[in-house]
This record gives sequence, C-alpha cells and structure tokens, in this order.
Amino acid sequence: MNKDTIEKLTQLRLPGMLRAYQEQYKTDNIEDLTFEQRLTLMVDAGIDSRHNHTIERLIRNAQMSDKKASIEGIKYYADRQLNKDLIDELSSNQYIERGVTLQIIGATGSGKTYLACALGNAACLAEKKVMYTRLPDLLTDLALGREQGNYKNILKRYEKVDLLIIDEWLLIPANDIAQQHILEIVERRYGKKGTIFCSQFTTDSWHQRLGGGALADAILDRILSKSKTIQIHGNRSMRNR
Repeated sequence: MNKDTIEKLTQLRLPGMLRAYQEQYKTDNIEDLTFEQRLTLMVDAGIDSRHNHTIERLIRNAQMSDKKASIEGIKYYADRQLNKDLIDELSSNQYIERGVTLQIIGATGSGKTYLACALGNAACLAEKKVMYTRLPDLLTDLALGREQGNYKNILKRYEKVDLLIIDEWLLIPANDIAQQHILEIVERRYGKKGTIFCSQFTTDSWHQRLGGGALADAILDRILSKSKTIQIHGNRSMRNR
C-alpha cells in the first residue's frame, strides 16, 4: 500500500476511494483483478460515498421532525383508508418536479407528520432540497425578518427548496399579517416547487380560517388549483397502536 497515495486521496477529500483502496489490500486474490477493474471499484466507492454524504446533509438540513420516517414504514391499516397507489406515485417525486401541492388531512395522532416526513426523506434520497417547518414557526420567522430587514432573504430561503413541508397548517386561524406572509410563500412556489400542507381541517374550511376574504381566495387558488389530497381516516391514534 502506497502511503503517498493515501495522503493524496486524503488531501483530495476522497474518503470513499481511500477506504476502497485500503480494503483492496485486505482482500484475498485482489491481484487477480485487472488494474481497470480495481480502479472501477474505487471510483464506484467514491461516487457512493459522495452520494451518501449528500443525502445525510440534505436530511440534516431539512430539519424534519422524524428523520427516520420512510415510505416502507407507512402502516396501511384498513381503517386509515390510505391510497397506497397514490403514495407510491408520490414517492417517485414527480409531483415535486411538476410543482404540485399535497394536502395531508387527518385528526391529531393520525400520522400526518410521519407521512409527510416519509415523503420528505424520499425526496432527500433523490438529492432534492427539503425544508420542514410548522406554520407558527414559519410566520414567526417571516415576522422577525420583516422587523430585522432581511424579509426578502428569508422568503428566498423558503422559495428555493424543492419541497416545503408546512405542518400544523391553519391550526390557529390566520390574521391579516399571517395571510400576507402565506400568500408571499405560495405565490413564489406556485407551479414551480412541491409543497405539503399537514392539517387537521379539511380544505373546505380553509377559506374561513384564512380570513374569508380576497387574500383567502388568492391563497387557495394557488394551493388547490394544482394539488392532490390524502385523507387519513380512523379514530385510533398511531401513538397508541
């Protein structure tokens, strides 16, 4: 094993290739492989390492409430009436690329957040930028941004992610200022990025909870005109199953 090569791979920040290089010297009959075969193994290991590092960073930056939620972990109990075909379709992330919004509706404890985080993690696995937030936190963030003079920068942060997950959507009715903030977000993302709204309330009550006026009309037009809905049924909390 060439120590100079090890140092250079370290300097180049190629840990995957470095590990593969070191492992080759621990593998019996490695000399039976051609130079090209051994190089291919090292390059493949380097690509895999970089991909895994990217996914880890994306999941960490997404700040999802459940970093381990997965599509495979979703429970399709009969009383939940989940549409598995729709969820499998969504896991391909095509809705994100088409700028479709998704409404996940269900009672407290029904598993809305888990499902949203599972889709968020699926997007991270496809190397898409995801951000998870609660609506109260989003509104506080924007209000502080306006006070501190960096409102536009914060808006851009919410605008540029491929998938924005907004939990606790309209749990508290939106006042005039909140409505303006929400309109700014949905307008900037409309038709270009994917957004998931998790709510205890069905969409027919959103207009009233958004103030019932012209701003509510504008917000819902941008959310619902190009959207899909998952309604989670059942009276048993997933925490108690």
